[in-house]
Amino acid sequence: MARNGTAGVDVMLALRTGTATEHQQLEDSLDLLDPALDAARLGHVLDRMHGFWVTAEAGLDDWAAADPDTATALDWPARRRAHLFAADLAALGRAPEGDAPALDPVVDTATALGRLYVLEGSTLGGQFIDAHLATLPTLAGAARLHAFSPYGERTGAMWAAFRRVVRDRLVPGPDADTAVSAARRTFHGLAAWCTDVEQPASHPAVPSSSPPGGVPA
Repeated sequence: MARNGTAGVDVMLALRTGTATEHQQLEDSLDLLDPALDAARLGHVLDRMHGFWVTAEAGLDDWAAADPDTATALDWPARRRAHLFAADLAALGRAPEGDAPALDPVVDTATALGRLYVLEGSTLGGQFIDAHLATLPTLAGAARLHAFSPYGERTGAMWAAFRRVVRDRLVPGPDADTAVSAARRTFHGLAAWCTDVEQPASHPAVPSSSPPGGVPA
């Protein structure tokens, strides 16, 4: 259940406001806009994200088999990213370690859309991350990464399509509350999975203007 319920509240607004705290906690854990970010810590983050996305997408695959109409409306296969995190690791000269967290099963469409709110929302903040990585002297000469901002110029259109499906499939009330709870669990799960990514003591996390999951409704 969402903190204050979502009866009468736009579903996307409920998702944004209902996960604001968890989103900030995740951003603080990752601190990908750190000016001292280096290839070693970036690689660790990518490895952790790869493991998380593998598990998260497996649960969504199970849901897609049970609700193919919604999965098709979302173009679910085009939104998969675990393979992109693996490719980015390879670009940094690393291979996935193969570790992955345990996540709750995706039992219904509301839960699936709540999880996807976090995964898809991260593509918006990913544009800022990509721009930041390009400025870091510690990453000079590194290959361009693709998993943070996988859609390129289509990012806005992909997000708009996701919003349309969410608003079409979920109505304010119990279903939306379920989606908010699923999104909060997803934020918590990713933050917990990344807690051992070391941050330099001299560069504490600084909130950005457009964090990975805090996205407009």
